Amino acid sequence: MVMVKVALGLMSATALIAAVPALAHGQEIANELDRCAASARGPAVLVDVRGFAAATGKVRIQSYPATRAAWLTKGEWLNRIESPVRPAGGTMRFCMPVPQPGDYGIAVRHDRDGNGKTDISRDGGGFSNNPSISIFNLGKPGVEKAAFHAGPGVTKITINLKYM
Repeated sequence: MVMVKVALGLMSATALIAAVPALAHGQEIANELDRCAASARGPAVLVDVRGFAAATGKVRIQSYPATRAAWLTKGEWLNRIESPVRPAGGTMRFCMPVPQPGDYGIAVRHDRDGNGKTDISRDGGGFSNNPSISIFNLGKPGVEKAAFHAGPGVTKITINLKYM
C-alpha cells in the first residue's frame, strides 16, 4: 500500500512538472521576416548581417540574455536561426524575436563549408555592437561589449562579419 502511494505521488509530481511551460531557452525557429515588418509588434530584433566572404555554407544566428552567466554559454541561447547562406549584395536579414524588452546579445557564425565545425582560418563571425575580436580572446567578446537594448517594438541592428 505504501509503494502504491509513493508511485501515485511520483506520478502526480511528474504530471505537475510536465504541465509547467518550458523556458524559452534553446528554441530553433524559422526566419520569419514578417515578424519584423513595419506593422509588426515586437519585441523583436531585425538583424542585417553583412560582409559574407562567400555565398556558401550555413549561417547561424543566436540570441542570448545580456548576462555574464548566459552570454555565449552552451545551452543558454534563447532563439537560434540557421539558414543556407544566400546573401543579396553580401547581406542577409533575420528577424529574431525576444521574450520581452530588455538587454540582449546576438552572435552570428558563418560556417563556410557547412560542415557544422568551426574552422577559425575559414569561418567568420560577428556580434551585436560589432566589438573587436582577436585570436587573444578566442573571438569571444565580453557581454558588456555586445549587449544592446531591445525595446517593445522592432529594434534594428547590423552585424558585420569578420574573418581571421
